[in-house]
Amino acid sequence: MSKLSYSSIDQGSHLFQSMRVEPFNPLQVVWDGAIAGAAAGGVVEAVLYPIDTIKTRLQAAHGGSRIHWKDLYSGVACNLAGVLPASAIFVGIYEPTKQKLLELFPENLSAFAHLTAGAIGGAVSSFIRVPTEVVKQRIQTGHFTSAPNAIRLIVAKEGFRGLYAGYSSFLLRDLPFDALQFCIYEQLRIGYKIAARRDLNDSENALVGAFAGAITGAITTPLDVMKTRLMVQGSVNQYNGILNCAQTIFREEGPAAFLKGIGPRVLWIGIGGSIFFGVLERTKLMLSQKRFDQDLKSCQSAVINTRR
Repeated sequence: MSKLSYSSIDQGSHLFQSMRVEPFNPLQVVWDGAIAGAAAGGVVEAVLYPIDTIKTRLQAAHGGSRIHWKDLYSGVACNLAGVLPASAIFVGIYEPTKQKLLELFPENLSAFAHLTAGAIGGAVSSFIRVPTEVVKQRIQTGHFTSAPNAIRLIVAKEGFRGLYAGYSSFLLRDLPFDALQFCIYEQLRIGYKIAARRDLNDSENALVGAFAGAITGAITTPLDVMKTRLMVQGSVNQYNGILNCAQTIFREEGPAAFLKGIGPRVLWIGIGGSIFFGVLERTKLMLSQKRFDQDLKSCQSAVINTRR
């Protein structure tokens, strides 16, 4: 704007005044959300994958079985190949759904909009997340050495349905997890912004994300244990569904088994929440700023044209 004289701005001010607020653009929101989600999900998985591997091995171990601490990055490439599109789909669905629901719900019920949007985003992205999780955890627990080998043998022995082993338990864990984590995060951000009377900075977004992730991770650990057991059992079929899995674990290993891996899980999701939401908000801000700069440039050109 420094290139424009004040008189130029006065002459073209009617252009700004006449500009109407652009209507809700779902495609733009989906696109921005997909880019931000893929960036956030990819960074989290790449950085924290070893902690996830340790958590999976702890949960898959029966009784006093020992776990090994080698090859903590086994399957990371396959996981990233699935996480990037899954995270893009999740946030790409979550953001426009949240915005539309916030228009429908009164302000004091915004938490329901966040809960619902999180659950819907999780349900849609599960079609990619579940096969990715199955292959990843089979590699992490030493069943296979590579993703192509894992996919080929799983399909050969268990059929295509084998890639969706534990799907119901995954939904049982992840729908509440996604809904709660995003709801807690969004509500904390709203409260913080009201108290501080300003937007949150990057470190504050990260701190809120860490808290939301750690709390949600701890609450959903029993569901995560059952999901892991169902996904890694393969064709052995030790467990016949969620209820049978819960009963068997309780009978053979006691109630403490449902909290296996809670330490690494809370650490992983707490740090992961910090990174995920920090990267997510920063990427969304960058995309928004880029569009704003483009719009401002267009307005500047329009003002200059009015002088000619």
